[in-house]
Amino acid sequence: MQLLNKTITSITGQNETSRTQAEKRLSQLIMPHWALGRLMDLAVDIAGICASIRPAMTRKKIVVMAGDHGIVDAGISLYPKEVTVEMVRGIVNGVAGINVLARQAGADVTVVDMGVAGDLSTLSTDGNILDRKIAAGTNNFTEEAAMSRDQAVRALEAGISVAQELGDATDLFGTGDMGIGNTSPSSAIIAALCQLPIAATVGRGTGLDDAQLEHKISVLEKALELHKPDPNDPIDVLSKVGGFEIAGIAGLILGAASLKKPIIIDGVISTAAALVAARLAPKSKEYMIAAHRSVEKGQVAALADLGKEPLLDLQFRLGEGTGAAVAMNLVEGAVAILTEMATFSEAAVSEAK
Repeated sequence: MQLLNKTITSITGQNETSRTQAEKRLSQLIMPHWALGRLMDLAVDIAGICASIRPAMTRKKIVVMAGDHGIVDAGISLYPKEVTVEMVRGIVNGVAGINVLARQAGADVTVVDMGVAGDLSTLSTDGNILDRKIAAGTNNFTEEAAMSRDQAVRALEAGISVAQELGDATDLFGTGDMGIGNTSPSSAIIAALCQLPIAATVGRGTGLDDAQLEHKISVLEKALELHKPDPNDPIDVLSKVGGFEIAGIAGLILGAASLKKPIIIDGVISTAAALVAARLAPKSKEYMIAAHRSVEKGQVAALADLGKEPLLDLQFRLGEGTGAAVAMNLVEGAVAILTEMATFSEAAVSEAK
């Protein structure tokens, strides 16, 4: 746990001097006071994160953590695990939803194999898949813990290592996920950490009907009763009902925070990971930007716990980092307002009396 502990202890809050300087400049721009609302709030956050009122946000990276889940065997998904490999193939070939939206945002996409139950080596041609595989998928946590505590720590540290590897060439991170069945561990993590009934955190995932949704709730209720994850121990929760890619995203968030880089949090899987990161290092929340409000109600509960108001509400439920990619445009817009718009004195415009 050396890397994990070192990373956690290195995370400090935003730079208050830069926040104050940004607020002062934004208050003097040639428009009514704070007329661009939350875009200006976002600009203050970016300045605080980067310790600069002229932050650069041109190098953007969506990191898609991929992993499979043994709980798929319990019939909680419409799709088999084999689809994960095929979806990764689509991302690597540049034809998935995340590729389209990342290109529009001017962002690169990197896939990380955290625990796919298949060989991705033949898909990687130019280093666009990073190998951090912990195992070929988690265990079926209706019967046994999803992973060992050691594996959970290794997965967290793998995510941190990805942030460190990519950090020098990245101004703005975005989280993404790929893994059939991963709304189930995400819902279980949120229920455990927020101490909510599982019915309050489970959604329809890839499109379950009413009967399938009831089955999913029943399966997860029994799994949580079996394992009784400790809400005061995020690694215990992660090991008992989590996923390798969820742990990887949590580690990525911790790594980005330690590097003082902003990181945009995508949908329910990423938000569950953000909860884990926040429990491990509360100051890491200051580096998180919530991209969008998902249709998964567990994500809404997790966002409330994190104290985050998402930038967008577009009824997304795809994952992959698609919401993070769209939100990158807003982050760039916020920085542009801070750095490019003139103040009253610069423009020689008379201020309101």
